Amino acid sequence: MTKLPTALALIACLIATSAASIAAEPAAPRFYDVKVSQIDDLKSVYATVRSRDVIEARVRTPGTIATLKVDEGDLVTQGEVLALVADPKIALRIKALDARLVALQSRIETADAELKRALTLKERAVASQARVDQAQTAYDVAVNDLKSARAERSVIETESEEGQVLAPASGRVLKVPVTEGSVVLAGESIATIAAKEYLLRIELPERHARFIEVGDPIRVGARGLGADAAPLAAGRITQVYPQLTDGRVIADAEVPGLGNYFVGERLLAWISAGKRDTFLVPRSFIFKRYGLDYVRLVAKDGGTEDIVVQTGRSADDAGAEMIEVLAGLEAGDRLVQP
Repeated sequence: MTKLPTALALIACLIATSAASIAAEPAAPRFYDVKVSQIDDLKSVYATVRSRDVIEARVRTPGTIATLKVDEGDLVTQGEVLALVADPKIALRIKALDARLVALQSRIETADAELKRALTLKERAVASQARVDQAQTAYDVAVNDLKSARAERSVIETESEEGQVLAPASGRVLKVPVTEGSVVLAGESIATIAAKEYLLRIELPERHARFIEVGDPIRVGARGLGADAAPLAAGRITQVYPQLTDGRVIADAEVPGLGNYFVGERLLAWISAGKRDTFLVPRSFIFKRYGLDYVRLVAKDGGTEDIVVQTGRSADDAGAEMIEVLAGLEAGDRLVQP
């Protein structure tokens, strides 16, 4: 019997604490006055995923592709070896130059011996100065020919090293138009690389040209997104091209998270085409009944009545989730939260 008052006191304490916490919480507003608000007039358009830069990995020396290390869709880094081009004639030219270097070395030795002999005979007053000059000239010519042959051999060795086709930039390989065994010429493309990040290419009707500006926000939906779904990613317009093409203005937009998309893939995007007046109502004031959207309106006599409204897209007003009401309300109407 002594425990009953203690239990009742504990329950009373809990009730008082709960009442105090409820009183401390700010009460949600139960009334909302409808007023005209200005929002961005969003237009849904299809945007195409593009690469900021498309770079060709080209061959520096002609020959036959001996090794091909990339395929469409591969990610490559700058300086990575994409293919190896071999030319059988390079090895033959190197062998020919090696034989020429041996011959020139023998020629230098002969010219050097002839020069020493001419100098010895001149010291004995047997040979003339003209013979010495002739031997010196022959020796100098042989030395210069040897230097020229060595430089030519270095050039051929460099050509063999340039058989490696390197990636000019980091990115994703879009196209590989050759296979192993293909004969290629200098300057021919081995791979097409989408360098840097992706962007969105947007084409708009000419009537929207005066509204779109650099820095305007853009919202993009996910793959397979319908026209009535909410966008998932946000970006901004980075460039508006000053020339109209086929009656359309072209703009580029930066949107994060496009790395996994295909180049050329089309996405549904929303852009601002100016401002328009509308009514915004908090989502908590709208309820559904029999598949229709209703709001509870304060009547002139002080009572309430439920009326049907036509809702539009969701919007954000100072951090609050709002719903656009297209029909059913007027400015000055007062709503009560159901």
